[in-house]
Amino acid sequence: MAATLTISSKNYSSWSLRGWLLCQLAGLEVEEILLSVDDPSARAELLLLSPSFLVPCLRHDGVEVWDTLAIAGYLDELRPDAGLLPREVTARAHCRSISGEMHSGFANLRSALPMNLKAHYPGFKVWTGAQADIDRVTEIWRDCLARYGGSYLFGGDLTMADAMYAPVCLRFLTYDVVLDPVSEGYCQTIMAWPALRRWIEAAKLEPEELEELDAEF
Repeated sequence: MAATLTISSKNYSSWSLRGWLLCQLAGLEVEEILLSVDDPSARAELLLLSPSFLVPCLRHDGVEVWDTLAIAGYLDELRPDAGLLPREVTARAHCRSISGEMHSGFANLRSALPMNLKAHYPGFKVWTGAQADIDRVTEIWRDCLARYGGSYLFGGDLTMADAMYAPVCLRFLTYDVVLDPVSEGYCQTIMAWPALRRWIEAAKLEPEELEELDAEF
């Protein structure tokens, strides 16, 4: 049975991107089901109007799983050799922890710097609450890169943590966020990820627009 992944806008939806990247890491081919931005579930996710989102949603062999961390857990069980989590137990726990922190935290960053791949705001003024989130994200990146000694957060290979933080790199690019050299280098590495480049190219071809997220900042 073919796997399907229900997603919302590729231009605006950071959670859909995370779910899709996780499937790419696991090597699971999925048929994409794209919801309109007018769909209530999609709109609630994109505008942060609900504490619980039903997209992305993965359906595979009779299993239906939503919530990005749940999708990551399912894919790790399904394809344990795909490397979604590091092999060493301490690193695995660390990877789960920072992925969970992204999943449940950084509300100020999300609201102040909404994902919009078609937009660019040079010299964007970041308010204090969002800057605290940015500082915590870059602290996580620097710690991981120093601790595990690779181009990615847990060494030389991509993991679920890189998929979880990839949309943040895109937000930083959209809003012209000034980063330290280590964090800037990590963003450039993630931006070169072929799967992410494919998503960005598709996002730029999307005809739909969400007026609330296209406002001039």
